[in-house]
Amino acid sequence: MQEFKTVEVTTDFLVIGAGMAGAGAAVEGGYWAKENNLKITVVDKAAMERSGAVGMGLSAINQYQGDNSPVDYLSYVRQDLMGLCRDDLVMDISRHVNGSVHMFEGFGLPIWKDGEGNYVHEGRWQLMINGESYKAIVAEAGKTAVGIENVIERVFVLRLLLDKNDKNKVAGAIGFSVRDPEIYVFKFKACLACSGGAVHVFKPRSTGEGLGRAWYPPWNAGSSSYLTTTAGAEMTSQEVVFIPGRYKDAYGPVGAWFLLFKAAATSATGFNYMAEGLAEGGELHNWPPYGKVKPIPTCLRNHLMMIEMYQKGDGPIFIHTDKAIAKIAEQAPDEKAYKKEMKKLEAEAWEDFLDMTISQAILWASKDVFPEEGPSEIMPSEPYFIGSHSGASGAWCSGPEDIQTEESKKEYFWGYNRMTTVKGLFAAGDGVGLSSHKFSSGSFTEGRIAAKAAIKYCVENPEMPEFDSAEVDKLKELVVLPLKHYEEHTAYTTLGTTNKKYDMPVEEVNPNYITPKMAIFRLNKIMDEYVAGWGSQYNCSAITLNIALDLLKLLKEDLPKLAARNLHELMRCWENVHRVQIAEAHTRHKLFREETRWPGYYYRSDFRKMDEDKWGKVFVNSVYDAEKDEFTMLTKPLIHLVDIKEVVGM
Repeated sequence: MQEFKTVEVTTDFLVIGAGMAGAGAAVEGGYWAKENNLKITVVDKAAMERSGAVGMGLSAINQYQGDNSPVDYLSYVRQDLMGLCRDDLVMDISRHVNGSVHMFEGFGLPIWKDGEGNYVHEGRWQLMINGESYKAIVAEAGKTAVGIENVIERVFVLRLLLDKNDKNKVAGAIGFSVRDPEIYVFKFKACLACSGGAVHVFKPRSTGEGLGRAWYPPWNAGSSSYLTTTAGAEMTSQEVVFIPGRYKDAYGPVGAWFLLFKAAATSATGFNYMAEGLAEGGELHNWPPYGKVKPIPTCLRNHLMMIEMYQKGDGPIFIHTDKAIAKIAEQAPDEKAYKKEMKKLEAEAWEDFLDMTISQAILWASKDVFPEEGPSEIMPSEPYFIGSHSGASGAWCSGPEDIQTEESKKEYFWGYNRMTTVKGLFAAGDGVGLSSHKFSSGSFTEGRIAAKAAIKYCVENPEMPEFDSAEVDKLKELVVLPLKHYEEHTAYTTLGTTNKKYDMPVEEVNPNYITPKMAIFRLNKIMDEYVAGWGSQYNCSAITLNIALDLLKLLKEDLPKLAARNLHELMRCWENVHRVQIAEAHTRHKLFREETRWPGYYYRSDFRKMDEDKWGKVFVNSVYDAEKDEFTMLTKPLIHLVDIKEVVGM
């Protein structure tokens, strides 16, 4: 095995992950670091220009307040999460997000304008953009703010290091280069965990030759959650996954079609399940008060779709793009104007995909789909872990002091905004729980908020903490162990030996190690069949969840036997370690919350209803003890800071 050299990086504030939250942290943190003569360093597993959920581009910015108030936005978020969100975190982002969007425009992002120079809205909160290069534009601003010499790319941070004198305080991190044989050891006063949510914990719908196509980035392995969880930070709402209903197979966006083009979705036979669900006595009235109020929560829209697909057998679900385009074009005054409008709408339909989901445009083209001529299939995806969209999983973080009430301050504030329960460890974006519906602009904003607070923490805690060097030496050996396994045992394999190779490629089987692909398939099977994946029609129970925990325990016992042929596979090995951690946390949270609060995301078949009295006023939290490999489950109170009289829609 080749020798790995150690690269030591000392900084004041380390940003781990350079997606939208990380870019926001770079922009804001770069300014405040210079003001206070501090050093900020950004590290990313990929290349900052195209890393994170926005790497492929976006066709809309989904959170822009405009003239709406933070309370208006809170009403929308609280409604969509079936009552459970942190008011302080949501309103904090809401009051700052306009400034972030104006920054984007200043960076050079093209935002649609009407004839009078006003932003073109897709819905109340959404702005249309030409966003294929959205992330590249924002990344350039982040790099400029911190200095290109302080951006480290292609380095995967695996684990945080705690202060040897205070086990509730971060002091460093360890990772490795995915391009060169180098182990990185970081020393810092504070860090920000913002390295995305998690995909491929559950079995994806796209398998075989389609493996890797997902709605959310397939390289997101739950690293934000892993870093905070294993450092001992309190986590929240890990049971709340997000299941987007999107175009089948390529996961193209439906927001523009529903909100801008006003398209309708029906069952295979043309049944308008949304209208029926809203009608007096309809299914949505079984989920009060949220099912009776618009906008209908995302999970309940999924729920109605699943009833048609699974209970009635009236699938697939169609979105009628043809009717939506025709209805808009019919407003043209004459045939010439009608044809011109149809051409324009057709171009916008394709551009919507080319800006953010090129694979959907390719799939439409390969299947001879013409959106102006007929409908397309939509369906619910596999579950994802994402704190920035319609999910809620992430770290339990301190909120801003100025928004708190006397009651909430005792529970929701402990010194620094967006700091976890571990000193010096901050989170943003998908790393923060219960500040949902922040999307790209809100994640950037939350990165700004967290970075400013982290710099303040560094100023007020100027001494550099120390970690145990002996622990680092052990971790260095652990980091490269999969490479060592492969080198030691590769001769004893179904792929043959150095003297005899198979002519046809076969899957490698070895009695001494498992490959990253084998590990992820095994994890996917467990989660899909026992923890409410699409293969079980999103159903689980105490019985199936406990079976999953037993199987996850066996999988964890085998993780030390992961093997890697090269640095890329070494990255895949460690991504799986991160995924298994969030899988177990999710399963334990799901088992603990004995109700079905988010039908359409998952169903507890042994607790089919929502229990407002027992579970409607608490968050499910957990703390992980890495030394004992044990979770402690607990609840935290839901404290409303605002009495909302009316829900503001989309």
